[in-house]
Amino acid sequence: MENRDIARILHETALLLEIDGAIIGRYRSYEKAAELLSSIPEHVEELAKDRAKLTSLPGIGEGMAGHIDEILATGDYSLRKKLLKKYPATILDILSLQGIGPKKVALLWKKFKAGSVEDVAKLAREGKLRDIAGFGEKTEENILKAVEFFQRSSGRVRLDVATNTAAEVAEYIRKLGGKIESVTPAGSLRRGKETIGDLDFLVIPAGRPTQKAIDAIFDHILKFPPIQQVLAHGENKISFLLTNGMQVDVRAIAEESHGAALLYFTGSKEHNVALRGRANAMGYTLNEYALSTLKGERHVASKTEAEIYAKLKLPYIEPELRENTGEIEAAEKGALPKLITLDDIRGDLQMHTTASDGHNSIEEMAEAARDLGYEYIALTDHSKSVTVANGLDEKRTLAQIKKIREAEKRVGGIRLFASSEVDILKDGSLDLHDDVLAELDIVLVSIHSYMNLERAEMTDRILAAIENPYTQILAHPTGRLILKREPYDYDIEKVLDACRKHGVVVECNAAPERLDFRDANLRLAKQRGVKVVISTDAHSTAHFDLMKYGVQTARRGWLEAHDVVNTFPLKKFLSALRPKPARSGEHSTARKATAR
Repeated sequence: MENRDIARILHETALLLEIDGAIIGRYRSYEKAAELLSSIPEHVEELAKDRAKLTSLPGIGEGMAGHIDEILATGDYSLRKKLLKKYPATILDILSLQGIGPKKVALLWKKFKAGSVEDVAKLAREGKLRDIAGFGEKTEENILKAVEFFQRSSGRVRLDVATNTAAEVAEYIRKLGGKIESVTPAGSLRRGKETIGDLDFLVIPAGRPTQKAIDAIFDHILKFPPIQQVLAHGENKISFLLTNGMQVDVRAIAEESHGAALLYFTGSKEHNVALRGRANAMGYTLNEYALSTLKGERHVASKTEAEIYAKLKLPYIEPELRENTGEIEAAEKGALPKLITLDDIRGDLQMHTTASDGHNSIEEMAEAARDLGYEYIALTDHSKSVTVANGLDEKRTLAQIKKIREAEKRVGGIRLFASSEVDILKDGSLDLHDDVLAELDIVLVSIHSYMNLERAEMTDRILAAIENPYTQILAHPTGRLILKREPYDYDIEKVLDACRKHGVVVECNAAPERLDFRDANLRLAKQRGVKVVISTDAHSTAHFDLMKYGVQTARRGWLEAHDVVNTFPLKKFLSALRPKPARSGEHSTARKATAR
């Protein structure tokens, strides 16, 4: 089993225990174990072979190790199964509704036996929640909005889940060795969309693609253990459903048609329609087999995407841009961006250590970043208002600054910025005193509370934080959680204009549950002259690998290396940040957000 599968079972057990009224220490032990297993690079199945190694992990005692052994042996956990006899599995879906936690779920179950999203929606529509303590008429409205969001998102998974699933499928297919030439993911996964509906693969059989060879390939693929149901089995295509709910389509294609097929099945549909229209206007027809003359008597291009674009008098268009949002017009003018790549990244500017809610020490984070070739990182533990993350008050922040300075000398070979993720309070002020903000190398600000403010109030709140002379980076700027929480509402254009005016950088948070700013907002930031930083929000050394999702999102936002400050060498990076006031404390004070 993969670490994430074990973590999911433990996480669901924790949620069910909390719904069931267990004491906090009991369910938190499962939650902490789930968080840990999601973040470590080591494979838990291997660690479990040596009990001493498994129990050496923080928070994994003999009891939890036994639970993990049971999950590895049976694929499930007896306590989870017991609780799912008491509560329907759909009760966990309710927790995905913004503003509803386990205690409210427990209350709804006890009072109404509401065990699904639809049950809760029905209660809200009928006005049966407004008089219950902790709810109210506004809560009913928010629940119905959250239900609509849940229904729109149904059947889709996050980019990281799809990426990991695709890697497992591809690895299994490649076990065929010499029987295949290549296996290539296509579809929205290749375009890097933040959520994925299903997976598409193109397989080229080795040699001449006879039906016998294709059948042998398909027979092998359909033995993939996580397959739950075979949906279709044709001459050149099979479809199946995995146990995680994802549908997978695999097509066998001839090598000479690979470019046309990859172009077609990568999409987007809108991009393909525009290309086909262009082909027709030039006297060609374009489909999944080839670019051909209109009557189909001669193939003009088919083997690579690049040659098809060239025949259509266009430069190659990267998959992330293929959304029919101006990429073809830009290609015609020779104005396509030279998209940022993962190799351009020189540092990571948001991460957390054991000082707040991270799993690794300052030194461990620094050494891992140095081993990646980074020139600099910022250690940004939470400030005091984020109590759930053990946020640091002024005294602890100053102590952490000292520890970072000392760690930099011990680690060597990498610049460590003593920083903080400072909470933006409801009135727009920052969560740490100015004299402490002055001691920080970089001040990164973000919102973790009061996310349902009215549009004007939220706009003023963020503008106040931007105007604070210590603010340098606005982190996860819309607060969204993909498939779980919608962005908070504010005037993004006004906020971006303020960022440009004051020299504040906006973050593209690479954590796949956030990817915030999203692609369209990043493109807007670029258009308005606002610089971006791509950071992982790492809570362990393993999370540094998430940078790839931030870079792919930035590519979808048309960003180039010069748009992203952490592609700059150290000296240029520092000059790109907003200068902070002198440490004497003489500076203008930030205005408070005012109601309109």
